[in-house]
Amino acid sequence: MIAPSILSADFARLGEEIRAVAGEGDARADWVHVDVMDAHFVPNLTLGLPVVESLIKSTDVPIDCHLMIDDPDRWAVGYAEAGAYNVTVHVEAARDPIKIAKDLRAAGAKAGLSVKPNTPLSDYLDVLKHYDTLLVMSVEPGFGGQSFIVDVLEKVRTARRLVDTGHLKLVVEIDGGINASTIEQAAEAGVDCFVAGSAVYGAGDPGKAVAALRAQAAAAAAR
Repeated sequence: MIAPSILSADFARLGEEIRAVAGEGDARADWVHVDVMDAHFVPNLTLGLPVVESLIKSTDVPIDCHLMIDDPDRWAVGYAEAGAYNVTVHVEAARDPIKIAKDLRAAGAKAGLSVKPNTPLSDYLDVLKHYDTLLVMSVEPGFGGQSFIVDVLEKVRTARRLVDTGHLKLVVEIDGGINASTIEQAAEAGVDCFVAGSAVYGAGDPGKAVAALRAQAAAAAAR
């Protein structure tokens, strides 16, 4: 699965940028990844619920909301109620991640849990039983264009083993520095869904970039 990140898109043309990856076949994004940043949990500030509501209305591609915000216990459910397909919160910011997961599911969304590069996955394996998605950050959250941190792939491998053995039931997603040079090693480690920003929106044809990344990941995973 490929989830283009609009953090790398032209914010003045977000509707058009999403349509560019909403074509057919392998050029169609599986999800559109939307980063919500509040300038508190991370130093950057992007967009909030009103913009996300507009994006949801503008496309039939499922919206994957990544909330890099303080107090997701209070705010996350609003994105689910707005119609986001998947809503991901950071375990480092959540007071009661299990309750958040239940609330998101009750509001009609998939529940995602994200971990920063230095956050150990082992501390949250029981919590993950309540979630539909694990988002492994392969850069420090807050800004696009960072270099891929290879060491996080050990967390991906751990999650993949737990999914394959039936201990967890979730999509393993990765976010940060995913491009033609890094997607194959992430796929070999066991990633299901790849968030790609500049690798898609920095290309001349975003749809073709989605298809090319998908082909690379599929070939690597099949080895």
